[in-house]
Amino acid sequence: MKLAPTVKLNNGYEMPVLGLGTYNSKNNEGEIAIKHAIDIGYRHIDTAYFYQNEAEVGKAIRDKISEGVVKREDIFLVTKLWNIHHDPKYVETACRKQLSNFGLDYIDLYLMHMPVGYKYVDEETLLPKDEAGQLLLSDIDYLDTYKAMEQLVKSGLVRSIGVSNFNSEQLLRIIENCEIKPVTNQVECSPAINQKKLTAFCKKYDVTVTAYTPLGRPNPEQQKPDFLYSAEVKAIAEKYKKTTPQVVLRYLVELGVLPIPKSSNVGRISENFDIFDFELTAEERCVLDGYNTGERYVPLNLIKSLNHKYYPFGIEF
Repeated sequence: MKLAPTVKLNNGYEMPVLGLGTYNSKNNEGEIAIKHAIDIGYRHIDTAYFYQNEAEVGKAIRDKISEGVVKREDIFLVTKLWNIHHDPKYVETACRKQLSNFGLDYIDLYLMHMPVGYKYVDEETLLPKDEAGQLLLSDIDYLDTYKAMEQLVKSGLVRSIGVSNFNSEQLLRIIENCEIKPVTNQVECSPAINQKKLTAFCKKYDVTVTAYTPLGRPNPEQQKPDFLYSAEVKAIAEKYKKTTPQVVLRYLVELGVLPIPKSSNVGRISENFDIFDFELTAEERCVLDGYNTGERYVPLNLIKSLNHKYYPFGIEF
């Protein structure tokens, strides 16, 4: 069985360059998808408290361990601290709850899902809102949250920590004030927003970039996004006997980011993994560079509209 290549993180751990995203993968369907992914060679699985599927993800991993397909140390499990748990007093409790959801005794990589915290109402209220339907935010400094996450590494609950949806200034502020450097910044990244500037910035500090929504939101009826349906990308795909999503994922890996395409479809899960037997030419990469409009599928508009001081997408990168 062929596994994905890995990248060495700034703390010495190895992270596979391609992972399985699990947003919206719930119940039995999610479990079947993850088991299939592990069977065909995925070792990097990405989830979050917010996705409400940690129990299914954990069960799939535990079943594959008991079947002898993998050992726990073969799996690189990523999950995230949700925005309602930014108050340092909630961080360890939240992490322990997530470990208990998984039925595992450590998490490989624990990310702060966003730099912006939400008001804590209770464990079930993931999107707290006022009577007018406005999201209720908190002004907790993400630096304080991150310092509480550092304690999770020291106590052995998690091996690595990182951030998600942070801009370069926020990331630098963490790096300059932390004891344990983040190993990754997980951001939206696809040919439409290729994050070359942010990736170069992260590289300077030995921080990897993980790419969520790497294929945009494919819409066959509308033939969108262009980078999946255009004649020129189809021509590249035909040359290598690949599909356009495979070409796009290959492009992202060659840019030096770590894509985590999400799917519950076993065929697509297999297809997305089959990108390690070809390389694009400089000209072909140039074609894909041409789709970089900077447009986001996940612009965090609810936070943007409230002018929060930690809204991350107000600067170029």
